[in-house]
Amino acid sequence: MAARKPAAKANVSAEDLTQYYRDMLLIRRFEEKAGQLYGMGLIGGFCHLYIGQEAVVVGLEAAAKEGDKRITSYRDHGHMLACGMDPKGVMAELTGREGGYSKGKGGSMHMFSREKHFYGGHGIVAAQVPLGAGLAFSDKYKGNDNVTFTYFGDGAANQGQVYETYNMAELWDLPVVFVIENNQYAMGTSTKRSTKSPSYWERGAAYGIAGEEVDGMDVLAVKAAGEKAVAHCRAGKGPYILEIKTYRYRGHSMSDPAKYRTREEVQKMREERDPIEAVRQMLLTGNHASEEDLKAIDKEIKAVVNESAEFAKESPEPALEELWTDIYADELPQGEAR
Repeated sequence: MAARKPAAKANVSAEDLTQYYRDMLLIRRFEEKAGQLYGMGLIGGFCHLYIGQEAVVVGLEAAAKEGDKRITSYRDHGHMLACGMDPKGVMAELTGREGGYSKGKGGSMHMFSREKHFYGGHGIVAAQVPLGAGLAFSDKYKGNDNVTFTYFGDGAANQGQVYETYNMAELWDLPVVFVIENNQYAMGTSTKRSTKSPSYWERGAAYGIAGEEVDGMDVLAVKAAGEKAVAHCRAGKGPYILEIKTYRYRGHSMSDPAKYRTREEVQKMREERDPIEAVRQMLLTGNHASEEDLKAIDKEIKAVVNESAEFAKESPEPALEELWTDIYADELPQGEAR
């Protein structure tokens, strides 16, 4: 595949470029393994893979700093890995094991890490958007310069609560970056068929919110846009919208045969627009890495992913008494009525 010049204007070192390659490859290999485990019956329930969209979250994490928060929907494994959550804990949660981030009780859609400032993983479409604004309100109230990345998809972008949140976020100048991961098909209907005004970021103009459209298959373009967005928020100018045009290679979930698009369309995206291959070519043509170097990285990443799968398989099922832990209910003083 011929090298594709990135649209980004970002300055990037060979070390950073290699790290982006490594981070995207980890997500890709992890999701491929998750798909295998699902097929083997080791992962139950819903499982939404992030394959093809890796540049979005890796690019934005490159623009984040310690203390920034992130919240997303159910296509969330990539976000967890990109912010530094342990692949072992993520995979163990996917398989419903005790070693998982929610002790095996949450599964794919319900993982959290206060340490990494990751607040889910939400199964209700667009429900995370007002929650993300709430996280940003917390930082504004505390007077720090942290930013919250609130991710949602093109399907969720038509939900009413998104626009209620836009209104409040701009009214209160909240430091939140609304990230629309537009993979063009929502659950299974193309944006051309479902949306009259498909330029989602421009809808923010009704509330006075700045924003832009970004090439989500180019990690450097995403990083550059992310840096612009967080600078806007940290300067106290309120929210910012990034509509990141991306593409998922798999169906909406593992149970989706994706018959609403052709195999040729998916193959064309893989061959001409793959975000990992683009960075691979930049590393090679820029003499930043050799084929042997990149093969070594791939081998290392596969070992990490295989280790996470083995950890998940060996981790025990949650004990029965775990059903009664981590329940958010207060205990009233004895004799006091509720």
